[in-house]
Amino acid sequence: MPLKFRLITGRTIEQGRSMEAEGKFSDGYRKAVALAEMNPKDVEILGIRNNAKIVSVYGSVVVGVKPNSDVPPGLVFIPMGPWANVLTLPATEGTGMPTLKNIDVHVEPTSEDPTPLSAILELYGVEKISHRPTERPLAIGSRRVVNDVPCPFCGEVCDFLTVELEGEKITRILNACPIGHAKIMNYHKHRVLTPMIKHEVNGDFIEVDLEQALNRAAEILATAKYPLIYGLSNTCVEAIELAVELAEITRGVIDNTTTLCHGPTVMAVQEVGAVKITLGMAMNLADTMVFWGCNPMSAHINHIRRVVIPEGKFVKGRKERKIIVVDVRRSETAKLADIFIQVEPGKDYELFTALRMALRDYDIEAPNVAGVPREKIYELVDIMRTARFGVIFFGMGLTQGGAKHKNLEEVIKLVQELNEWSKWTLLPMRGHYNVTGSNHAMLWLTGYPYGVEFSRGFPKMIPGVTTTIDLLMNSEVDAALIIASDPVAHFPQKAVENLMKLPKIVIDPFWSLTAGVADVLIPSGVTGIECEGTVYRLDDVALKVKKLVDPPKDVLCDTDILSRLISKVKKLKRLA
Repeated sequence: MPLKFRLITGRTIEQGRSMEAEGKFSDGYRKAVALAEMNPKDVEILGIRNNAKIVSVYGSVVVGVKPNSDVPPGLVFIPMGPWANVLTLPATEGTGMPTLKNIDVHVEPTSEDPTPLSAILELYGVEKISHRPTERPLAIGSRRVVNDVPCPFCGEVCDFLTVELEGEKITRILNACPIGHAKIMNYHKHRVLTPMIKHEVNGDFIEVDLEQALNRAAEILATAKYPLIYGLSNTCVEAIELAVELAEITRGVIDNTTTLCHGPTVMAVQEVGAVKITLGMAMNLADTMVFWGCNPMSAHINHIRRVVIPEGKFVKGRKERKIIVVDVRRSETAKLADIFIQVEPGKDYELFTALRMALRDYDIEAPNVAGVPREKIYELVDIMRTARFGVIFFGMGLTQGGAKHKNLEEVIKLVQELNEWSKWTLLPMRGHYNVTGSNHAMLWLTGYPYGVEFSRGFPKMIPGVTTTIDLLMNSEVDAALIIASDPVAHFPQKAVENLMKLPKIVIDPFWSLTAGVADVLIPSGVTGIECEGTVYRLDDVALKVKKLVDPPKDVLCDTDILSRLISKVKKLKRLA
């Protein structure tokens, strides 16, 4: 008999490691993401042996089941990826952010095998996917050691890595987390090295030279009435600036992955401001750290070793820091905390309101708020207002479900009010290594941080209208240029279905699900390994990522590709 549960999605170390080391077509990636973690009592009640069928209003999928006592009863956790996104909800409620957490699902035991990736792609309307992974040839040469290398994986952009090379082969990496290590060490694997155009009849890729691929891409963009340019969080700021120019030339819309992660955060900051901090300041000053709706031990793994554990100028390391975690499940980060507060899924807004009431010495009449006892709320407020210096790190547990941007408005107001008692700041735990930079670049060029459209010749942003998921769900765009991103793997099912109906140009160093369904596929160099450029860390600090080796022969960096594409589009539109 199926029972009703709440589904949440998120990152795991194995999801990230397998994605970077083996690629999304690999068996290792499938095993890492086609998996549901459930409380052992729920598994026993349902009689689940190995696999379960999980159903939402938008679809159903069969996944393996892993009992985990850290997941509370009534909750299901599935790592972010194609299997979870069959179940997620595309409705953005005017924010641009689909609902990727706190989704009502039914779970029942099944003897069926986990749903294969091919079946999921069929749901999306993918008739044929081409996948030709190539391993980049590596020339062996003299030994080199490069110090202070920034990591091009997550928003932490750890800039203290040491990389040892023999010619083009990376032999050793020091100070990287497991996921960053997997990306850098395996940069030569599952690569796209040749431009390709999809055959209009049989759907096979045809290898072409770069000039032919750029010509076809320019033709698609120049003739489109309202093209979408999306991604841009895994490339440099210099490339993002060119992408904005391209969007303006084509009178299209440009969006970045903020729309799927911290778009609600950006909206809230625009509404009520923010009290921010850098990672160095947090390490040197903060004696109280709150991690709310985020799990850096799985998503920003070096964050603990660089911010929480070290001795700062005014705080003698972990022993003088109070660590508090607020989350819907006991995550790996929660296991390191002094205090863990388990909140009901989707009820963060209520808890923020109660904390603000307690801070003002108002009585909380209810014995529990959002599943948290009243006494625990008073205790937490006492800790926060007596802290010497506090910081709240928050993640997508607040942005992707429930009240979305209203959650962020409340946490910002809480921090502002805490500053009447002590010194408090907050910082979003951003995902991709340059998603913050994509916001900055678009903001200084257009006045808006994401979801910017140029249909009338000037920039305009309307969350819920000019944001990617809404544009796809309303079938408003007629072509797509995807740069350094994989929406087929991470968008809700219904949005991917509509994306599949469009001509798609993909610029990417690696094979991805989106690359496999492209109409024009253009390989690029790996920013931060084969190409240099500017990126912004999650705390708004600008850094230069390094070029460790040259790109493969005839493969250009994103900036060079976009520059040439702009020239061709201008000629076709007679703007040159």
